Amino acid sequence: MSDPIRPTEKPPNELLTRIIVGVALVAVTVTTLILGNHEIGRHALWLLVILMALGILSEWAELTGRRENKRLALYALSVPLAIMSYLAAGPSFLALGLILGAAMFIAVFDRSIQLSLGIIYAGLPALSILFLRGIDNGLLIVFWTLALVWATDIGAYFSGRAIGGPKLAPRYSPNKTWAGLIGGVIVTALFSYVLHIYFQLPFHLVLLSIPLAILAQLGDLFESQMKRRAGAKDSGTIFPGHGGVMDRLDGLIPVAPVVAIIMLFGYS
Repeated sequence: MSDPIRPTEKPPNELLTRIIVGVALVAVTVTTLILGNHEIGRHALWLLVILMALGILSEWAELTGRRENKRLALYALSVPLAIMSYLAAGPSFLALGLILGAAMFIAVFDRSIQLSLGIIYAGLPALSILFLRGIDNGLLIVFWTLALVWATDIGAYFSGRAIGGPKLAPRYSPNKTWAGLIGGVIVTALFSYVLHIYFQLPFHLVLLSIPLAILAQLGDLFESQMKRRAGAKDSGTIFPGHGGVMDRLDGLIPVAPVVAIIMLFGYS
């Protein structure tokens, strides 16, 4: 998500559409997470996550120019995504191994690592979200993971808009500023502290929210670099006013696996 320095004001209808779609996406995601304690909710969460992963991979194939084998790559990723189902092995090391296996298969078949990297890029955050939801206090941890990315985006947008100043990475995203990055980090840290006070989020996770906010911005810059190389304004058009799946999840894609690793090694 960009944080323009002095952007041209969006038309009221476009801004309203963006707000409505954004609120709807957050509402669907949070509702699915809350219902994850129930059987139907668990399957709904899995379905939401696999749709996310398949959407990411589809857009990755388009941005990297590997359209000819996109369908095969989607089929290959579908195997580990199916294994992640709570009716199968669930989010496990088996699913991780199948993600890596699918990536190796596509690398050999496509004779390029570009599409195979997309399988890892799409598969790891999906596995991470499902794993995090299943741990103790998983609802809070997943919500914090999502919210810190949202808070970073919102803080970066408004602080960059209000302050402007030196650009962060003009080669890849000319609208991003250092003020936006700092504002995003501050908003994320404050929001994490609120979760610590009112919902007992461990304090060390509040501290970790600072480097994770920076990582979310790096994920945003990585996707911006991909779009610039592809000559594309957005990764897709599925969400009116927001672009594609990658446009909405670019910050979450690197953050979710890192949080999963932190939790896996007992830092919860």
